[in-house]
Order: sequence, then structure tokens, then C-alpha cells
Amino acid sequence: MKIKIAPSILSSDFAKLGETAEMLERCGADLIHCDVMDGNFVPPITFGAQAVKAIRPHTALPLDCHLMVLHPNTHLGEFVKAGADLISVHAEACGAGTADLLREIQAHGVKACAVVNPETEIEALFPAAEFADMLLVMSVHPGWGGQKFIPESLKKIERLRNHCIRIGRDELDIEVDGGVTVENVGEIVSAGANVIVAGNAVFGSRDIAGTIARLRG
Repeated sequence: MKIKIAPSILSSDFAKLGETAEMLERCGADLIHCDVMDGNFVPPITFGAQAVKAIRPHTALPLDCHLMVLHPNTHLGEFVKAGADLISVHAEACGAGTADLLREIQAHGVKACAVVNPETEIEALFPAAEFADMLLVMSVHPGWGGQKFIPESLKKIERLRNHCIRIGRDELDIEVDGGVTVENVGEIVSAGANVIVAGNAVFGSRDIAGTIARLRG
């Protein structure tokens, strides 16, 4: 299964988002992860669809828009128009409506992903595994960069991958977000993840291309 690296542009210089997107493409990134926070679902406020729209002309890489917002259904249209290629929504924010929202995202011609926080049982993602384009396991508490990887996340990733195999979706992308480093990425991939979000590990490096290659390798 191909390992994909999705640098989190949240950790970059906001004054240079376009330039950063161009640089990440040159350096071998597979996706660009855009952390959208509304100040309600999580305390911080980051950016919205306008920032995604501004980044879009600067790269052909897929824009992976992670909506950490309280009412994601009210924002879908904005992100579709802005050029999102994939939209992730939290099971904690959508509740029983998660499946319906994922199908609505897909109806717009955009890939759809469901997410769970560290305190949420991984089984909450099982129903979505049958039709989602990706599933995302948060390995830190969402809202702030620089947190350490929560070791218990490895068991959640493994259970999710095993479930995907059981239902015949062996190749479904499983993304992991939070605390990923060059040192721990091996065990994260061994547990079953293949899409790696990395913020500080990438942007804190003096050799971004080299770091992306090491995360993938």
C-alpha cells in the first residue's frame, strides 16, 4: 500500500501559504493537509475556505481539508467551491448524521473522510468504512500543534485496518494526524496507517524534501 505524506500547512508561515504549497509539491508531498478550526469545536480559530481558495492556484496536489468545526454541514459548499479535493468531518460533530454527510460530500464530487478524536472509540468509524474514501484517526487532541503522539492510537489504527480487511476494503486509506515524527512513523505504518499528516516534523526541518522522504520510507 502506498504511503502518502500530507504536510499540515497549519505549521507553516501564513504569510506565504501559496509559496509553501508550491514548495511542498516540489519536495514530494502527496497531499496538503488544511486544518480548519472554528473556535467552537476546538478553541483555536485557524482559517476557512478563503485560505483554501487562495492556496488552490499554487498547486496541483490534493487539498485535504480537515473540518474541526461544530456544524460541518453548513460549510461544505464553501470548501467545494474553494477547491477542496477531500473533506474530513468529525464523528463527534456529526453524530448519527455522519454517514449522510459523507455521502453529501461525495455527491459534490469531492472525496469524503470521517474522523474520530482520541477519546472516541474507533468502532465509531466502522459504519463509514464501507463507503468513505478515507478514515482519519486523531493521535493527539485536536486544536494545537506540537503535541506528543498518544501511544494508544496504535491499537485503534490496527483495529480499524483489521476491520477494513474484514469487509473487503483492504486498500482504504487510513490517515493519522498528530505527533508523527521520523522516529515513530514506522510503528504507525506497521499498525495499518498509510496517510501521514505531519506538521512540526516537516516545517521544523531544515531539509523538508529529505524529511518527507524519510517519513514515507
